[in-house]
Amino acid sequence: MYRFYLMIFFNMLRVPGLLHRLNKMVRNKEKFSAEERHAEVRRTINIIKAASFIKTRVYGVENLPEDTGYIMYSNHQGKYDALGIFYAHEKPCSVVMDEKKSHMMLTRQIMALCDGKTLVLNDPRSGLKTIMEMAEEAKQGRKFLIFPEGGYNHNKNTLQEFKPGCFKASLKSQTPIVPIALVDSYRAYEGFAFGFINTQVHFLPPIPYEEYKDMKTPEIAAMVRGRIEAKVNEVLEKRKARRKFKFFG
Repeated sequence: MYRFYLMIFFNMLRVPGLLHRLNKMVRNKEKFSAEERHAEVRRTINIIKAASFIKTRVYGVENLPEDTGYIMYSNHQGKYDALGIFYAHEKPCSVVMDEKKSHMMLTRQIMALCDGKTLVLNDPRSGLKTIMEMAEEAKQGRKFLIFPEGGYNHNKNTLQEFKPGCFKASLKSQTPIVPIALVDSYRAYEGFAFGFINTQVHFLPPIPYEEYKDMKTPEIAAMVRGRIEAKVNEVLEKRKARRKFKFFG
């Protein structure tokens, strides 16, 4: 977490102006297009990245579907995850997150600008309502991000179990599923490493509705989790091989 406090420290004089700018845009949200609001969110994330000495490498942007709504499902590692994905995703998109965490400084403003949705963890009625809203809006062309693990617990590059319920949104909307594999995202605000931290966002090939329409949600969850885990392991294995080659080279 020291990087988070470092970011606050280096931006003590800048944060009030940043919050003022964001709050002003939130108050006058109807005057700005979704593209303008998303651009402001990404501008804010770039400031956070620079102050926290974080670099994010983006792969697979070409896999994002064109001219249709879709729902992105990502593994969850830490506080930087959504920021890294928003930075990587050039088109306007929204996120679903825990209601309790949505009121934090900067998070509240970003959620407002991206028309984010919240749900109360372990409250089935709240979850179902949010899922149905997300499905209806995805049908209309919106893009959403959700973390099917529901949270993170120092799991680093290891995946936790995916909650099947969130995949009802894809079945209901009949839109493509876009798996996202995060690698080293936990390092942004966990641990005590000095210098720049490199994180990775991998947009994997989309899964069309025709491929999963006859599957049950636990089966979809297992399939998506498997593809994300395979990509994470592939990246880690390549890194391990490079280090081994350098050592013996």
